[in-house]
Amino acid sequence: MRSKEDAHDYRYFPEPDLVPLRISDQWLAEVRGAMPELPARKRARFVGELGLREYDADVLTQTRAASEYFETAARVSGDAKTTANWVMGDLMGMLKAAGKEIADSPVRPEHLGELVKLIATGELSGKLAKEVFPKMFATGDAPGVIVEREGLKQISDSGALEKIIADVIASNPKQVEQYQGGKTTVMNFLVGQAMKASRGQANVTAVTELFKKKLG
Repeated sequence: MRSKEDAHDYRYFPEPDLVPLRISDQWLAEVRGAMPELPARKRARFVGELGLREYDADVLTQTRAASEYFETAARVSGDAKTTANWVMGDLMGMLKAAGKEIADSPVRPEHLGELVKLIATGELSGKLAKEVFPKMFATGDAPGVIVEREGLKQISDSGALEKIIADVIASNPKQVEQYQGGKTTVMNFLVGQAMKASRGQANVTAVTELFKKKLG
């Protein structure tokens, strides 16, 4: 019954005071099935299935709350990459400034997903979305509610756009002449004037196409 002197003495015989621990495959499978998805596996899935950059996937899996928020928002938006940019940029920036954690975000993940979707469908420009988001953070309202309440919906109606374009053409004869003379970069100026006149609500693609049609 000599005392053991060093750690390596324990290698040569089983500990007599401990009974053998036997784990069944069924019990192990049940435990594994009950476990949440671990960060390493989630990062790999975000990269492999959702197409995120490794850096983005790493940031979004730092906490379980962040990863779950992102996944919910991405499921609603249908655009994981753009959603990731909004979560890591605008949302986390505002949360940090307000001293809040993502679990306490005034902006629900479903609402952020809706905002990204409105941009993708052309109902809201990227510029206007940047105006809508702080209002979402301040009020907790859905983006659609804010857009309707404040009349921020993007203008795509050709009739309304043609009037704006006609006014821009009439107010900028020199630039129109330059464009028709072959200086195509002037189009950026004209589109910018139309966007300014519409308070950023005009559909940029539609405006550009209408200018080209009008100016030949």
